[in-house]
Amino acid sequence: MLVFPAIDLMNGQAVRLQQGRRDSAKVYSSNPPELARAFAAAGAPRLHVVDLDAAFTGGMQNNHETIKAILAATTMDVEVGGGVRTLDACERLFALGARFAVMGTAAIKTPELVAEACRRFPKRIVVAVDAREGKVAIEGWTEDTKNDALDVGLAVAQAGAAAVLYTDIGRDGMRSGPNLQATARLAAKIAPCPVIASGGMARLEDIDLVKTTGAQAVVIGKAIYEGMFTVAQALARAAQGKV
Repeated sequence: MLVFPAIDLMNGQAVRLQQGRRDSAKVYSSNPPELARAFAAAGAPRLHVVDLDAAFTGGMQNNHETIKAILAATTMDVEVGGGVRTLDACERLFALGARFAVMGTAAIKTPELVAEACRRFPKRIVVAVDAREGKVAIEGWTEDTKNDALDVGLAVAQAGAAAVLYTDIGRDGMRSGPNLQATARLAAKIAPCPVIASGGMARLEDIDLVKTTGAQAVVIGKAIYEGMFTVAQALARAAQGKV
């Protein structure tokens, strides 16, 4: 299984939120490119970047200059999400040097656009399915919908998504452990499309547990920033053959 460390950006700084609440932001670094270099030095294969300002404003504000600096600081593959709701937004991220663009809200509001993005940029569109009690939330997690996470995941997998990034909003940033049951249900439903698990990682043992769900990768943020374990330790645990 793969491990992708996360950098969430707000006002050019690396922050973490609790359950996606903007007012819960805690700043961990004012130098995100240096964080990216450290993660790369530890051996991380991919970096997960979320532009929170773009997510909360629908792309009206962004951290593109910081993202550009992050991309210049490392040769890691980088996936970038947050407010990516048009083909032009995808193209801008690719022009900056991102390997993958992460779309979320668009999968609910304009699913035909996501399907077109998957066709136009094959194997470069990751779709975020962010769920609160099994239902997808959009617009930076500020708007709940009645769309079932499993159904949305299957639809975007069939449309050609490179992967589905599944986040349990209630666990995100809480270090309460991942939602194993929901992750396993999604992985089984959309196979062979890869699932990237996110939300709630707290202990190295959680990596062992996520392996059992069928997810192919896991995004880890707050547990790293809070010193629960290092990126190198997480990578070593993920590489172990037995669960």
